[in-house]
Amino acid sequence: MTVAIPTAEETDPFCLPPLEAAALLFDAPWQRFGVIGDSLSAGTGDPSPGYATLGWADRVADVLRRVRPDLAYLNTAQDGATTMETLRRQADRMREFAPDLLHLPSGANDIVRRTPDFDEIEQIMRDMYRMAASTGAELATFTLGKAYVVPVFPDWRDRVRRVNDITRALAAEYDATVIDMYDHPINDRPNLLSADGIHFAAAGQAVLAAEVVKQLAHLLGTPAMRAVQDGPHRLDY
Repeated sequence: MTVAIPTAEETDPFCLPPLEAAALLFDAPWQRFGVIGDSLSAGTGDPSPGYATLGWADRVADVLRRVRPDLAYLNTAQDGATTMETLRRQADRMREFAPDLLHLPSGANDIVRRTPDFDEIEQIMRDMYRMAASTGAELATFTLGKAYVVPVFPDWRDRVRRVNDITRALAAEYDATVIDMYDHPINDRPNLLSADGIHFAAAGQAVLAAEVVKQLAHLLGTPAMRAVQDGPHRLDY
């Protein structure tokens, strides 16, 4: 059976209309949304016909602003940044910003090397999570999708699985929300990626934003988050 590929956000079953997305987060407590990392954190990608040309993070910020018009938003992500470079070049600025919701990258550029040292990658990512937790923010991240491919490395799929496992383990240790994109159905869409074969095009960015909103909405239903909503809008770690 051939599955039709959506041609617009309005007909994409994995997208959320802005008002519906805002309704899911109507009682969100976050007032300061921060994003650090690489081009995937930045939401870099080509336009897609029928979709607004916006990265996932800008889309999520727009949804949160519909709930809290005074939302402060800072995205320091830089194309090509490794986790180490993220720590060196972005951590101080983000600590100064003092987010209460903070997105972390997933090590995509850490595995773009001849022979990745996964023990080193895990340690550097742990340092990043430790820094992020020190801000007191609610933490979120996503796993890399299986459509993300670098053909020059024949073991690329295994690299992605291994760094995703590190992401999931650290997220569990630091109580971060994970938006798991590895097995998401959009990985099978032929128009998912930009011309570079790496970044989600706008259609993928729209779906990713919707998944982030859904996971944040799920988080709002937890007892811990309910306690935050009943008191100060910060978590104590």
